[in-house]
Amino acid sequence: MSTGPSNATTNSVRLPPAFEEYADESLAQAPAGGPGKNGLLEATFAREGDGPTRLIRDRVEVPYHLTGTLETDPAPGLATLVAQEPTGGVAQGDRHRMTIDAQAGALARVTTQSATKVHSMTDNYAHLDASLRAEAGSHLEYVPGPTIVNEDARCLQTVSVDLSPGSVVVVADVLVPDGLSDHEPFAFDHYHARVEAEYDGRLVCADAVDLRPDEREPRDPASVGEYGVVGSLYVFAPEEEPDSSNPALEALIEAVRDRLGNCEDVAAGVSRLPYDAGAIVRLLGHRQADVTAALRDAWDETRRQTLEVGIPADRRY
Repeated sequence: MSTGPSNATTNSVRLPPAFEEYADESLAQAPAGGPGKNGLLEATFAREGDGPTRLIRDRVEVPYHLTGTLETDPAPGLATLVAQEPTGGVAQGDRHRMTIDAQAGALARVTTQSATKVHSMTDNYAHLDASLRAEAGSHLEYVPGPTIVNEDARCLQTVSVDLSPGSVVVVADVLVPDGLSDHEPFAFDHYHARVEAEYDGRLVCADAVDLRPDEREPRDPASVGEYGVVGSLYVFAPEEEPDSSNPALEALIEAVRDRLGNCEDVAAGVSRLPYDAGAIVRLLGHRQADVTAALRDAWDETRRQTLEVGIPADRRY
């Protein structure tokens, strides 16, 4: 029988009930969250004045790997960190955790080298967790590649965001449900992606995409309907004074809506968050390329409203 952290998460994240049940399933090859399966990436960014943002602290454990930051972003002073995972994918029992801190005034983007491939499973589950903290006046983007979920997989993704006055945090996610093998879309067991954000002691976002095909048909009109790819962009941009009006947010929302109005191959919606803390963009499409293109448009418009410069010319987001 497995020991160690197999029956719990590697941090304080609260598990949905279904995943608590999965956690009780032991693995034959290695304990859940054991050596090589308990990935960790910690990074802290800082910036002095108008100088470049620097990575002043980092720590990684297998399977994560870092090779330093890039300074190729069109936004002056913004540093890009690429999280590498040379293992080729996420397997049952994996517990991968990121903790990213942007100190006051820092500008940073964290991405991945490629899509995250969640392999087929027979027991337990995989958990991908990211904790983001943005101090006053910082701009932090967490834009990993798409998540490709294979048949019979169970994947829990959690993102927690701690906001400060005048900070901006952007979180992106694209779910590709047809995996890498020749099978029908939504052949996975369970996919649950949750994003929560707090500002000034208040919960300003608690959003989840929870798909269990065996219990509820994903093609139901109340779920994803006729579509097969789900994209989400979270833009957190609270005012420096809590409870004050946020005209900059209103301008951002209108700009993103106008930009997405030109996307003919996706269904898109933009919602305002409580306390004028930001907005959520939800995208549905038939192809990954269409959803990713629309997400890039929304991200680009967000950049132009907050940094006055567009997004980098990446091969992904």
